[in-house]
Amino acid sequence: MIKNYFKIAWRNLWKNKVSSAINIIGLAIGMAACIVIMLFVSYERSFDNFHSDNIVRLNEVQKFPGMVASQKVGLSMFPMGPALKSEYPEVKSFTRIKWDKKYQMTYGEKRVFLPQVFAVDPDFLKMFNFKVLKGDAQSAIEKPNSIAITQETAQKLFGNEDPIGKIINHYGGDTVKFTVTAVMANSPKNSQLQFDGLLSLPGIQQKWMDRWGGNWLNTYLKLAPGTSVASLNKKMPAFLEKHMNGDNWKFYEIFYLPLKDVHANSADIGLDYLNYQKFDQKSTNLFAIIAFIVLIIACVNFMNLSTARSADRAKEVGIRKSIGANRWQLALQFLGETILLSLLALVLAIILVELALPYVNNLSQRDISLPVFSQPSFLLTIVSGTVLVGIISGIYPALFLSSFQPVKVLKGSVESGKNKGTLRNVLVVGQFTSAVFLMIATVFVVKQLKFMQEKDPGFTREQIVTIPLDRISGQKYELFKQQLSGNTLVDGVTASQDQLGSHLDQNGVSFKYNNGPKRELAATQLIVDNNYLKLYNIKLSMGKNFSSEKSANGREYIINESMAHELLKDYPKAKMESLIGQRFGYDSLGVITGIAKNFNFNSLHYKVENLFIVNQSDWGFSTVSIKIKPGKSKEAINFIKATWKSLNPDYPFEYEFLDDHFAEVYRADNQVSQVVGILAGLAILISCLGLFGLASFSAEKRVKEIGVRKVLGASVQSIVQLLSWHFVKLVIISNLIAWPLAWYSMNRWLQDFAYRIDINVGTFVFVALLSVFIALITISFQSVKAAIANPVKSLRSE
Repeated sequence: MIKNYFKIAWRNLWKNKVSSAINIIGLAIGMAACIVIMLFVSYERSFDNFHSDNIVRLNEVQKFPGMVASQKVGLSMFPMGPALKSEYPEVKSFTRIKWDKKYQMTYGEKRVFLPQVFAVDPDFLKMFNFKVLKGDAQSAIEKPNSIAITQETAQKLFGNEDPIGKIINHYGGDTVKFTVTAVMANSPKNSQLQFDGLLSLPGIQQKWMDRWGGNWLNTYLKLAPGTSVASLNKKMPAFLEKHMNGDNWKFYEIFYLPLKDVHANSADIGLDYLNYQKFDQKSTNLFAIIAFIVLIIACVNFMNLSTARSADRAKEVGIRKSIGANRWQLALQFLGETILLSLLALVLAIILVELALPYVNNLSQRDISLPVFSQPSFLLTIVSGTVLVGIISGIYPALFLSSFQPVKVLKGSVESGKNKGTLRNVLVVGQFTSAVFLMIATVFVVKQLKFMQEKDPGFTREQIVTIPLDRISGQKYELFKQQLSGNTLVDGVTASQDQLGSHLDQNGVSFKYNNGPKRELAATQLIVDNNYLKLYNIKLSMGKNFSSEKSANGREYIINESMAHELLKDYPKAKMESLIGQRFGYDSLGVITGIAKNFNFNSLHYKVENLFIVNQSDWGFSTVSIKIKPGKSKEAINFIKATWKSLNPDYPFEYEFLDDHFAEVYRADNQVSQVVGILAGLAILISCLGLFGLASFSAEKRVKEIGVRKVLGASVQSIVQLLSWHFVKLVIISNLIAWPLAWYSMNRWLQDFAYRIDINVGTFVFVALLSVFIALITISFQSVKAAIANPVKSLRSE
């Protein structure tokens, strides 16, 4: 019997090639979208799953006087870890992480620059489950000046030699010797902590580190089983008040985030330097929801076409019932056909996924693979899911078809079914409502991203190349600047302690207005060379730029307009120009020489913060900014590289265009916009496939009506309008339903941006016209084909 069912199912699929192809392609696209998103979601949720469940990261909320808004940061104070362990029994162990990028290591004649090295407490390898291949994980980094290195680092430094016990040197401010005590497996890609080596933190500890108030490292705690993170959070105000001087504790809050939540649930946490491939879980969930909608649209297509073609199967049902078949047998057969179709769609979906994954990996910067055969559980999941899709898609058509009464069917009196047509209309409206909603969302997401990328930030970022400096290469900055400035390929050279587009540091400053009472406040700081504002074309509202010579008044400060308003908050009648010459800065030892117009030195997700700029070259710089001649990028880069190599022959040359850096700032937004756009495109494609199938069926069923109309003088245009208007009307209704849903959702989404586009009616009208146009193109082929057919052929049987 089952073999017979299979034969009948296959014959019906082959007989109705167009509708079968539409269903298979539609389901395949929906399944492929779901599988790709499922793989992405699974990859994201796998981050740090190989570690213990009771590890948390310490985070702070900083709310200093003078800040535009409080901010969450992933940093913490050096003494916190030991103090928490000694005072709270819930804390079983701790480790702190101080990181260094481009860390130089030398073995014999071989010198390498490791991308990132951590200095950690001895419990690091006891707390985290990173795999140790050689050496003892319990004691690898207990002794000062010991180091555990990864396989990749071992290969770079030692080749095939055994690294254990070998001495390697670091040349920085001082020469430090390290003994290799362990070799570790490379850090997994789904770990937020990516490192090339682990140094013993006690070996580099200095007295200044023990001060409370400085935030410059990460702290992780291992809690006792059953510890409530919420209850531990409540104890932190008392902890801060006990250890910090005066009322300074009031400017901080401490909260703990479980390690497995850090990767996906810290979008609002700044200075989150060690969170590799950080991605907001809200976006991941959004992808999953949209992919599910796309699959539902594909299922709706099957239900629509199956019920629409019910009359074609009516006689089959009547004959089989008249010879003894019962309803559940027929329903089972029709469900079997649907499941067979779904399994065929799965095969095509897997092919589509394999073709799409290289593009997905390039877009997401992940290494996602399709584990069809390597993970039996995954294969079982997608096959089970496919069977479920088949059941969901076919349950209504199966019950509907199996309900036909044999007497009526064999008499040819099967009712056309008003309710059946109403259901199809509802499903079509649901399909296009979802597709139109996604189209509107895509347009607004793309417009917002384009707005952020093209909005004038208040400074020049075109044709600017940035180069990182460390303590060694930074000592040759002035000579590097001098040699570059003499070349016609270079328009200017400057330097700073931070790079625009990155989260700038904050510091405390004092302010005295007309020698009045001193006010202490915090603000964002930018330490620069004296020609920084000129190179970046940062405009001054009033005052003057930094002096080329040292000022007799001490340090010179330039503040932005936001900072100026903050300083004058207690002096409402004072004018902004009165701030020029006022005592300001670290311990009020400098003066304000200029006020810069506000510029967006950070992402447009955030408002402009209060900022002061100080020319303090003797503190050293971390970034060189070089403005190059337009149209001469390749020649300029080659010249800069040659100059760098002549001054720093042992240091690698690394550079980045500032435009590329800002593109990276908006990388996650760009990924979201592209994924939503792709899913919206798939939704409209599948909806149009269904519309094409229904239009084909409608034209087929009305072929004699069309023939009569043509004989009576109806034009091709009027017949096309007749056949098209019904479907166009459904698309218009879909737009009217989708508009308020899209307006509400987009308004909520845009609230996350400090600077955002307006929601205008024009976008909704554009999407409505586009959706109607796409629908017309989809159904016009069948409509025109029916309208130009020879009426003699269609009326021949009458």
